[in-house]
Order: sequence, then C-alpha cells, then structure tokens
Amino acid sequence: MRTFAIANQKGGCGKTTTAVNLASAFALAGKRVLAIDLDPQSHATIGLGRDPESLDRTVYNLFTENGILASSLVINSVVENLRLLPSNILLSGVEFELAAADGREHVLSGKLAEVNGSYDVCVIDCSPSLSLLTLNALVASNEVIIPVQTHYYALEGLRQLLETVDIVKKRFNPGLQIRGILLTFVESRTKLSRQVQRQMREFFGDLVFDTVIHKDVRLAEAPSAHEPIFTYAPDSKGAAEHKILAEEIG
Repeated sequence: MRTFAIANQKGGCGKTTTAVNLASAFALAGKRVLAIDLDPQSHATIGLGRDPESLDRTVYNLFTENGILASSLVINSVVENLRLLPSNILLSGVEFELAAADGREHVLSGKLAEVNGSYDVCVIDCSPSLSLLTLNALVASNEVIIPVQTHYYALEGLRQLLETVDIVKKRFNPGLQIRGILLTFVESRTKLSRQVQRQMREFFGDLVFDTVIHKDVRLAEAPSAHEPIFTYAPDSKGAAEHKILAEEIG
C-alpha cells in the first residue's frame, strides 16, 4: 500500500483540500483508496460526506484501544472505491493519553499493517501542527506531499517541515521520501504569486510538482457541500488540476 502524508504545519495552505481531492482522484482512476483523517477538526471527514458528531468510533479509538483493528473503523465515503478512517474532536486528546506510552510514534504504522493488502493507496490528512499525530503519519508513510500556498510566509513554515521530515527519516522511518511540494492558491495574474512560484522552483527544483492548484471558487465551495470537487463540480478547473496531479504522482 502506497501511503502519502499530506503535511504542513502552517494552516490555510489547502492541506485538507489536497488530501480529500487527491484521494478522490486516485479512487476515480480505479485504485482502492483509504483516506485517514488525522486532524481533530475533522475537515477531511466532512469533506468526504460524513458527519463527525454522529460517529461513535473513529481513528481516536485506533490510538487508544488495545486490540482494535483498523478495518473495523473504516466507513464509506461519498466516492466509490474510497473508504474513510474518520475523526472527530476526541482525537485532540490523543497526545495527552499517549504521552507516556512506549513506541507512541509507531502506533499508526503498526495498526495500518493489518489493512496493507486491502488498498492500493492511503492518503493521510495531517493536523496543522508538528504534533504526535503528524509524527505518526510521517512514520506510517512512504511519501510526503507538502501543499504550500504561494505566499512569502509559506516559505518559512516549509523549512521547518523539511527539517522534521529529515529527523523522522533518521530516527524512525528511513524509507520516507518527499514526493513533492504542491503550490496551492495560485493566482497567475498577481506578481507575488508568480514571484513565489519562481523562487520555489529555483530553490527546490524538481521537488516542486509541475501541476499547480489555482485559486478556484468551486474548490472553495465544495467543503460546504460536504463533497470533494469531483462530485460537486466535476467540470471545474479544480477537478481537472487534481486529476492531473494524481496522474503526475503516478
């Protein structure tokens, strides 16, 4: 199972939008996909058509209950071939509950071993912080995708995340690779957006995806409808760009 962590500790960079729509694009391409919502805000759960407050069991139970199987917590999403390991606000207590636990960084990777053969792709939406939850996602993943808003301050947060990925590789997960940096909220007409794009490509080179995600009204509206862009506005630019992104990732 190819596992992607969608990570950036800076909020507002389109992280959940990327996770929801990339997972959907993979599923619509015929892959068996598992999406994991590892954010207590539960935005990926909502974006895939499920109500966090109505769920009795979530990824929180996976972290806190011995012997529970990941497969028993997985539910359907609004997209065919795409299953969801959801979250709700209870997940915010995981860090406190696991504070003294041995091997707390490896909880998710250990639990996902059980479903490894059931899916082709796993996409993990990380919380917007360098927390124990994000650390678990990085330890459990093969690859990291970093959405970055085309804004000057985004560069500072990116450096911190790259340092964290390097530490995780050295201490916990030597096979972890950065699959790419995804430029989001791109506005081709603004000088700042073009400047940040140029700086990113000059500095990081091939690490930056060719595909960019432009600022798009339909993409912004889809979460309020509790749908990914592919069911909300399948003919939109946002849908087309996420489809191209999935193809570029391969």
